[in-house]
Amino acid sequence: MVLASVLMILGGIMAILQGIAAIANDEVFVNTRDYVFQLDLTGWGWIHLILGLITLLAGVALLKGSTWARIVGVALASLLVIANFMWLPYHPLWALALIAVDVLVIWALCTAPRPPED
Repeated sequence: MVLASVLMILGGIMAILQGIAAIANDEVFVNTRDYVFQLDLTGWGWIHLILGLITLLAGVALLKGSTWARIVGVALASLLVIANFMWLPYHPLWALALIAVDVLVIWALCTAPRPPED
């Protein structure tokens, strides 16, 4: 569970940085033509920023031992995998790195033993 929570915190921070970069200066990223998912880079930035903040908070809650954060973590990591897949044309290496982190989060949360019931 510690691995999952630390990866969630790191993944959340990276998504926040990704979102800030897209919001602040979207000329940094390559503008692709004829891409199926047409959304302004600033819009993608807000999506990544919001998902990153929620993931960061859920990772901190999971580190403190909250059981609800486990389910929320799997859901958020799944959403981030989808968002980063759709982000692939803009920054492929960064998106692939974040997809790998989010898949590790899902794996760690799903395979961790259940906490003992009192």
